[in-house]
Amino acid sequence: MAVTFRSPDEFHEVMDRVFGMMDGDPEMGPKLRDADVPQRFEFTDVDMVVNVRAARAGEGGNLHWEWSDDVDWDPKVRMAMSSETANKYFQGKENVAIAIARRRIRTGGDVKAALSLIPITKPVYARYRGMLEDEFPHLVV
Repeated sequence: MAVTFRSPDEFHEVMDRVFGMMDGDPEMGPKLRDADVPQRFEFTDVDMVVNVRAARAGEGGNLHWEWSDDVDWDPKVRMAMSSETANKYFQGKENVAIAIARRRIRTGGDVKAALSLIPITKPVYARYRGMLEDEFPHLVV
């Protein structure tokens, strides 16, 4: 049975929280900022796009993200996937390399750079799953 978000608004809320977890984490956040790999994520089934980059000098936090394609930077990596695939990934239940090979994730740009971020973001899996168990149990896979 497919695990789905109740609405695009719920998806947006949950993904904002995930980016916030990574941004605010004392280990993940600085490592992601230093890696400086701007990314564009398209979530095909909810018709949403988010662009993410390292925070710039004078900006708070480690990451900056906008739910728009109207941004003043170019992504180094582009990924398109369903909200279901994104949800599985952040729970540690979707292997990105396999998902790319099986076309569950479509990519463009410097995919190697994106894959290099996976070890940095791995700690978010348990935190994301804990948040789902507490607040969004219908999304646990």
